[in-house]
Amino acid sequence: MPRDPAVFIDRDGTLNEEVGYLNHPQRLRLIPGAAEAVRTLNNSLFKVIVATNQSGIAKGYVSEALLGAIHEELIRQLKAEGAYLDGIYVCAHHPTEGESPYRALCDCRKPSPGLLLKAAADLDLDLSRSFVVGDKISDIELARRVNAKGVLVLTGYGLGERDFRRHLWPAAPDHIAEDLLHAVAWILGQ
Repeated sequence: MPRDPAVFIDRDGTLNEEVGYLNHPQRLRLIPGAAEAVRTLNNSLFKVIVATNQSGIAKGYVSEALLGAIHEELIRQLKAEGAYLDGIYVCAHHPTEGESPYRALCDCRKPSPGLLLKAAADLDLDLSRSFVVGDKISDIELARRVNAKGVLVLTGYGLGERDFRRHLWPAAPDHIAEDLLHAVAWILGQ
């Protein structure tokens, strides 16, 4: 039986509004069209996975319990619009800040592939048929490392990445989209 492809979505700046360190569930606001994008993927052959770096835990800004409450709110808001996630994978590490066990060089902090490799093992996913959507070039680098396609969205940090940091990109995205909804339209057209 063939393994499923997935769309791995960055959280802050891609699925919900970028607010710095999201430190309260009430501050979580979905980007317009994001729930529709997830719902559209739910009705396709793709699994929908959030893959997110959350170094605020390592830095002491956010506790694991608070992160859980934020993700419960994310799930609640998506459910209210008829959408759901097949998984949420988090890297809570930072290589130079915080204390053990969170201050660590790890294989899960994007663009390292650990989060996607774990999701692929847990959910029997085919990474070579998958996509990574995010607002930072590190999301695109992550896609390259697992042989997936990368889509940069212009929400969150994406517009600045495209307009002012393009000269630093190790490789161009497979596509640049206005937002998650436009990214999903492109993905489904492939």
